[in-house]
Amino acid sequence: MKTVAVLDYGMSNLRSVSRALEHIADKSWRVLISRDVQEIQQADKVVFPGQGAIGNCMQLLKETGLDQAVLETVSKKPFLGICLGLQSLLSFSEESGGVKGFDLVKGNVIKFTDHLKDPMTNEHLKIPHMGWNQVKQMQTHPLWKDIPDESRFYFVHSFYAKPEQNQMIAATTPYPTPFVSAIAFENVFAVQFHPEKSQHQGLKLLENFLSW
Repeated sequence: MKTVAVLDYGMSNLRSVSRALEHIADKSWRVLISRDVQEIQQADKVVFPGQGAIGNCMQLLKETGLDQAVLETVSKKPFLGICLGLQSLLSFSEESGGVKGFDLVKGNVIKFTDHLKDPMTNEHLKIPHMGWNQVKQMQTHPLWKDIPDESRFYFVHSFYAKPEQNQMIAATTPYPTPFVSAIAFENVFAVQFHPEKSQHQGLKLLENFLSW
């Protein structure tokens, strides 16, 4: 039986992610929530979900030794990052007073500027960016299989990734100008939105991850 490990570092929305994976996985898969480094290293695929502040996230990863498990995983097996699981891959985040990331993707995580306005209505856009929004696919990828371009996914965040290398950008989302909502490189795919909260299209992305 194959195993997909959901990284448990002491915070995040683990149960909703694991339930979504269990919903779409066939009987050949075991979904495992784990903070055991050896279990994660032995898993066939790894999901790094994230919800909250990146400062606490990176601290807990280091305290549990899971930071090394992440670094090893992204170099060897299919890896899906969700929200902070995306942001942590970059070099640096402005959140929590400034936090170093894994530096696997050159670039920074920056905060949405205040006083954003909808270009059509001139109404102020709220921060955090919360709710459903379109995802524009910027490259062909197996995780986009059977997901129509500009499908809507669910977001909750105040910071967004700004990678230096455009070839890593897998999707953008308008708020009101486009920000990076997915990146992809080698065996890594990471998204700013929450597929586990995005109904049909989100479940399809998770299904594509297991098939990848």
